[in-house]
Amino acid sequence: MLSEFLSNYFTIIIFLFLSLGLSVGFIVLNFILSPKNPDPEKLSAYECGFEPFSDSRMEFDIRFYLVAILFIIFDLEIAFLFPWAISLGNIGFVGFISMMIFLFILTIGFIYEWKKGALDWD
Repeated sequence: MLSEFLSNYFTIIIFLFLSLGLSVGFIVLNFILSPKNPDPEKLSAYECGFEPFSDSRMEFDIRFYLVAILFIIFDLEIAFLFPWAISLGNIGFVGFISMMIFLFILTIGFIYEWKKGALDWD
């Protein structure tokens, strides 16, 4: 049983050990050989190129959330439309209806975004 397992998965096991060894080796090599001379510029807070100016728990504009939802809507749509279009001949009418329901739900999300003003660029 074990010999059959090893004969089937031996190359994968070697690949995993090799990749793990190389990853750990590169991290250790970087830690050993990297220069360690921090200056005040390197140790300063980095956030979009400027110093933080208020509390990190401050409220932020809802448009950031709405743009994220908009990205998810279009990302999901594209990610599912390509495989669906390729296999449409195989999945038939049920696959077509299920994709139309999916697109309808995404359209409702897009209309919500539009009504909330996420597409208005001030």
